Amino acid sequence: MNSQSEIIPSIKISASRVSVKNTMPAALWALTISAFGIGTTEFVIVGLLPTVAQDLQISIPSAGLLVSFYAIGVAIGAPIITALTNKIHRKPLLIYLMLLFIGGNVLAGIAPGFISLVFARVITGFAHGVFFSVGATIATAIVPVDKRASAIAIMFAGLTVAMAIGVPLGTLIGQYFGWRATFLCVAGLGTIGLIANIFLLPRAIQNDAVSSITQQFSILSNRKLILAFLTTIFNYAGVFLVFTYLSPLLMEVTHISHNTVSLILLIYGIAIAIGNIAGGKLANKVPLKALLYMLTLQALVLFIFTYTLNYTVPAIITLFAMGVLSFATVPASQLYVVQTAEHSNPAIVNVASAFNIASFNAGAALGAYSGGWVVASVGLKAISSYGVIFMTISICLVLISIWTERKVTII
Repeated sequence: MNSQSEIIPSIKISASRVSVKNTMPAALWALTISAFGIGTTEFVIVGLLPTVAQDLQISIPSAGLLVSFYAIGVAIGAPIITALTNKIHRKPLLIYLMLLFIGGNVLAGIAPGFISLVFARVITGFAHGVFFSVGATIATAIVPVDKRASAIAIMFAGLTVAMAIGVPLGTLIGQYFGWRATFLCVAGLGTIGLIANIFLLPRAIQNDAVSSITQQFSILSNRKLILAFLTTIFNYAGVFLVFTYLSPLLMEVTHISHNTVSLILLIYGIAIAIGNIAGGKLANKVPLKALLYMLTLQALVLFIFTYTLNYTVPAIITLFAMGVLSFATVPASQLYVVQTAEHSNPAIVNVASAFNIASFNAGAALGAYSGGWVVASVGLKAISSYGVIFMTISICLVLISIWTERKVTII
């Protein structure tokens, strides 16, 4: 073995387990650093909408399309590009994706108009979807079986920390230096992630199982996976229905000042990061069972929020619980999809993971759209109760999945 291979041992991802010791923490942190940059660019646009709209002389709803087009880029790019790139070795693929991510943000930072900015957002969305789908399968492959959900949680921690730190900081940069500066700074974060992937990921990561495009998309006829994707969609429709309109809800219903709302959103983001890690630990053994319990708690907390949102302290306490639970289901959901795909056909694991990432974004889009309808038709106070409806649907879908599995014990 040469000196280079001694420093960076190789890993081969397959349906079987792999043995990695010294490189596991470094490899996972490389994924986490990249996820932080990607998460920042996904959510920071929400805080930049007024600035972008004013600078480009467009309406706020038109600027809001930048959120939708990004989600479309993720939803389309995740399964399709993942399937087309399944034969490319994993490490080079992640490096190419980070280059695409950096390029998309640079293009956004120099975009002369709305159309070019939309194009940049779609390109960045492509990189987002494939990175998380491939990254999740790598994360599960380089750890012991009983740590797989925790590995996914560590990677997705970058996404959740981005909501707590990256988004407020990016919004602040945009307010003082212009929204273009924010995207250029995010490109800088992407460069850090690129360097981390080059030096920290194992030298050779590849999939043994490779199949045709037709075989990979056979997951659309897999009942268990379809149920899992639908569960993700309705779960995050419930989450984003409330999250998208959290600021006006706290200001207009709870009567919290604008400055205090910013602090509360920071606390909410920290709670999300905590919940993501905790959810990973809970989901390590039986992800479907953990998913059922966490969704049930989430529905309960959303129901309670319909009553506590009128009172400042109870509302903040309930909101913290909501934050803890919001992303706690990510590791369980992603691990269940990976496990189910492995049992069905190891060659479809990456595409199955990609479809779940796409489902997450589809749920976010559905929740944001539904929230807008609720606010216009019923009012802000009804937001949380409609979130309960989506959560209840996702709980029913998990129960159907458990019944389908037949081997999972609920209690």
